[in-house]
Amino acid sequence: MTDYPLPVNGGLVFYTSGPSETMELGQRLGEGLDAGDVVALTGELGTGKTCFAKGVALGLGLPPSSVITSPSFSLVNEYEGGRATLYHMDVYRLESLADFVSAGLEEYFYAGGVVLMEWADKWPEILPAGSIRVHFNWEGESERGHILKLQFSGLGSSSFIRHREV
Repeated sequence: MTDYPLPVNGGLVFYTSGPSETMELGQRLGEGLDAGDVVALTGELGTGKTCFAKGVALGLGLPPSSVITSPSFSLVNEYEGGRATLYHMDVYRLESLADFVSAGLEEYFYAGGVVLMEWADKWPEILPAGSIRVHFNWEGESERGHILKLQFSGLGSSSFIRHREV
């Protein structure tokens, strides 16, 4: 992982090489998140969003034995036992914003936990103001494996920036 973030377009960019580094970066973000934070995850299938979510769970203080899985079929998985409840949401299979609303998913934004929403680019207008956005993009290969670019934006009020040396 890059030892320092690269400032780009009002956000930060990190590069990771492999799942363990992606998870570590998620953990670093999770350590700075507070109840009420919403993290919007975007990127193609297989770019590491669920791996990143596992790291966020660790950063929130969930035990390493916690099994964090993609909520593709359940829409949302709830994990308790950390500093805040983690609501891990996946809206890939929903067809419309009306489906999102009728499933009651917007209620999680205000439930007092931390929300990770995969495929958040489907309806960015539903995201609360101040949401943190993380975009995942494959950048190529290295001797250590796949190179993944993670671009963060909306971090201005996050304790990830205020309280952590990244």
